Amino acid sequence: MPMNDDRVKLPINANPVVVHDPLRFNQGGQADPYSFARDTMQNGTAEAAVYNSKKLEDAVHEMGLKLKHHEENISFLKAQKNRLDNSILDMHVALCKYQTASESGSENEELSHVQSEEETLGHIFVHEKSAAGIWYELKRHHGTQASHLPLMKDVVGIVAMLGNVDDDNLSRLLSDYLGLETMLAIVCKTCDGIKALETYDKEGHINKTLGLHGLGASIGKPLDGRFLVICLEKLRPYADDFIADDPQRRLDILKPRLPNGDSPPGFLGFAVNMVNIDSVNLYCATGSGHGLRETLFYNLFSQLHVYKTREDMLQALPYIRNGAISLDGGMIKHNSVFSLGKREINVKFPKISGRSNLPQNYFEIERQIKEMRWKKERTVEDMQREQALLERARFNFDIKKQEYLKFLAQSSTYATQ
Repeated sequence: MPMNDDRVKLPINANPVVVHDPLRFNQGGQADPYSFARDTMQNGTAEAAVYNSKKLEDAVHEMGLKLKHHEENISFLKAQKNRLDNSILDMHVALCKYQTASESGSENEELSHVQSEEETLGHIFVHEKSAAGIWYELKRHHGTQASHLPLMKDVVGIVAMLGNVDDDNLSRLLSDYLGLETMLAIVCKTCDGIKALETYDKEGHINKTLGLHGLGASIGKPLDGRFLVICLEKLRPYADDFIADDPQRRLDILKPRLPNGDSPPGFLGFAVNMVNIDSVNLYCATGSGHGLRETLFYNLFSQLHVYKTREDMLQALPYIRNGAISLDGGMIKHNSVFSLGKREINVKFPKISGRSNLPQNYFEIERQIKEMRWKKERTVEDMQREQALLERARFNFDIKKQEYLKFLAQSSTYATQ
């Protein structure tokens, strides 16, 4: 008599349950298409093989599209860079023609400006152990190659050499208002430039073998004391309009007005607009496209008033918010703090060069060249980023393509067994 068996019996023709697992991984963490294809075919799941084959094929196709996208971006950026190079070259040719036509009669004026610059540099070199003095020492020794040195490439210059004025007395007054420490300040485009100038050890002490400290020590002029460094990218630029059609891009600041609508007697203008800036720094001195007037000089002078006499300045006191100076030596700092007495000023802005013989179009072309150079720099940066993305996409594409081919090979092998 058969024994009672309470166990549930499966039908003889029952099929195993198929679980669609993802690709298995080998010891290196990579997908193992061999083992997956073998198990798939051994379990008789042809549908799963087709499904996973399509899944891998789609992944390869998607990565191929990304690869093509980055290649097209790089091609576009290369073409754009070439167009900018050609335009810059054409405009340089045009500038040379203007310069040749305007050379006669301007030699004496240009010589005067060069002498004024050399005088300012001479006074900077008097402070030979200052950061500015050491920086210019490096620039003098390396010449045009200095801008490519890691220590120099992010530095725009020294405050005293980044502007010039029409009048020697005004230069002395503006320089006196800023003070020697600010006039000798180094101006950098980014915070990376500041990091290159001075480095620290693990305890936070200055590493005097690197940066400006190391340079000063190497030439027998060890850097002594503190020094100012101004970072352009961290300055808040002037946010309002510029004076229309002004080649110097002076700021359209609202002038002080008496109740009758007139400006106060003796008011000559704003100090920030009395500094002439070389065209190379009028545009795109920062990564965001701003020039030195609306960044550096606006932050140094703000809305500093300039008056003809002390008496005029004192009469206008109710309208002064950010300080004032007068051509006869009067000076009011912020918050109605009066600066009295007199001091000798050596490091001051150079007098403006004689460029009146140049046509107005000359300055517009200079502006366009500066803007195009800025665009070219941004384009090169974009190309470098795209190239990195392309290499990564190509690496991922090659891996996924190999997985797909191995999967197909294994699937074909087991399908014929």
